[in-house]
Amino acid sequence: MSTDVPALVGVDWLHQRLGEPGLRVLDTTAWLRLGDDRTVRFDSGREAWAAGHIPTASFVDLIDELSAPNSPLPFTVPAADRFAAAMSRLGVGPGTHVVAYDAESGMWATRLWWLLRLFGFDAVSVLDGGLTAWRAADLPVTTDPPVPPAAPAPPFVAAPRPELLATTAQVRQRLAEPAGWLVSALPEEIHRGGGPQTAARPGHIPGARSVPASDLVDPSTGRLRPTEQLRARFAAAGVSTEAPVVTYCGGGIAATLDAFALNLLGRHDVAVYDGSVIEWAAHPELPLEVG
Repeated sequence: MSTDVPALVGVDWLHQRLGEPGLRVLDTTAWLRLGDDRTVRFDSGREAWAAGHIPTASFVDLIDELSAPNSPLPFTVPAADRFAAAMSRLGVGPGTHVVAYDAESGMWATRLWWLLRLFGFDAVSVLDGGLTAWRAADLPVTTDPPVPPAAPAPPFVAAPRPELLATTAQVRQRLAEPAGWLVSALPEEIHRGGGPQTAARPGHIPGARSVPASDLVDPSTGRLRPTEQLRARFAAAGVSTEAPVVTYCGGGIAATLDAFALNLLGRHDVAVYDGSVIEWAAHPELPLEVG
């Protein structure tokens, strides 16, 4: 199968192609929950997948299987061999095309999109609107597990692209650059230092432009806003059109939705700060701004 695939596909596009030999549909659903004490936790979407999913879709465990074990941070990028083994078990490898979706905001699907690209796999699309749009179109869901392909794909071979992953040291080194290269995908209230916090200290990294991931999605449909609206939103925030851009959020999930939107606008080199503000705030010597 050609790796020249669209980054974003619609539900009709997917429905017409279900059952194609090289297609791998992956449900990435996880849930972000607010506790009574205003802390945040993450729950697996496996039970929701079992209760009803797009036909042929396998479940992907982003919380555990596709994160580094024993990391002090949530959702840390796993080692290349761990990621490759997980993809191989799911039947993803050379000659396949992954379509990722979730049942929430789209950021879990874009997290898998980014991980696949980070490890050198480009034949990946995100389903616009995810399971919400699929159900809205009255398309079928099933509780049946996927049938293994008749002709399994070769094993996944990871070819890491470190330029798509930003570290704390790299972000720190760029603080003196003119603003516009760093984009915060956090909700505006949290970006400014209010609301429920997952980090040890509130606030945003100095110079970060605020483009909340939720602003990029039409709340009435769950689908991404039209390209020109996305372009206008990033431009209004003062995001650089020339300097290499880094996106971040609380723990590296919503940041991938901003990176995906910028990819749709032609910015294919956007890096994600995986540790995001949780890792940054854990270092008391690193600055944070409130307001």
